[in-house]
Amino acid sequence: MLKGSRKSQSELLSVLPHQHFSESNGVLDLTFSISVGQSLSVKLIVDSKPGCGGIAWPAGQVMPPLIVLFTYKTANPLGNKCIVELGSGTGLVGLVAGKLDPTCKVYITDQAPLLDIMNKNVALNSLEENVEVSQLNWALIEEIRGEPIPSGVPSKADIILAADCVYFEPAFPLLVQTLSDLSDAKTVILFCYRKRRRADKRFFSLLKKRFSWCEVVDDPNRTIYNKEAITLLRLFKTDGRKGK
Repeated sequence: MLKGSRKSQSELLSVLPHQHFSESNGVLDLTFSISVGQSLSVKLIVDSKPGCGGIAWPAGQVMPPLIVLFTYKTANPLGNKCIVELGSGTGLVGLVAGKLDPTCKVYITDQAPLLDIMNKNVALNSLEENVEVSQLNWALIEEIRGEPIPSGVPSKADIILAADCVYFEPAFPLLVQTLSDLSDAKTVILFCYRKRRRADKRFFSLLKKRFSWCEVVDDPNRTIYNKEAITLLRLFKTDGRKGK
């Protein structure tokens, strides 16, 4: 819980450096330091009524600083890219990407109950020009459900962002299928999860049939969030070849 908030809608970590956050009347204000005297701020409406996705979670907090770091270390990594965030919830990760580079097109996606809170957060951060809210139920693809990818979501993404999506075991195969359907061998996939139960191993058993992966080790915050059982991975589509 955030200090001073008895009914916080956030479970964010308070130990990451160069981050500051506060919560007031259901609005979470997060600031990420970019350099001396320069920072990026995102405001989020948080609400548990639509479900757990309406809450800010630690794995979602971990990914934005890395995106900031890569943006300022690499020449234009987000520029004109098509970015899809899966299981966006409040939209935090996708909103940070949209703020960092107005030339990228970001699709923050989740199930219908969370669309309203995501639309409000897009408006709250004045990102209507390059961040779009779309409904995406995992594995809405022809071979599983007989339904195509919704028109509001691109068929392939340059970058896929997924934070704290490994929590509901029946959805594991659907998440793997959706990751596969939206990606190709060139897609950059950043995947952050928090280990909670032994069943998580089943997800990775399914994942390795289509992807290989490695841990992102050059994140300066890694040793801190690893202590909280949070891991940040880069996934690589293998097209059926043997994964990790």
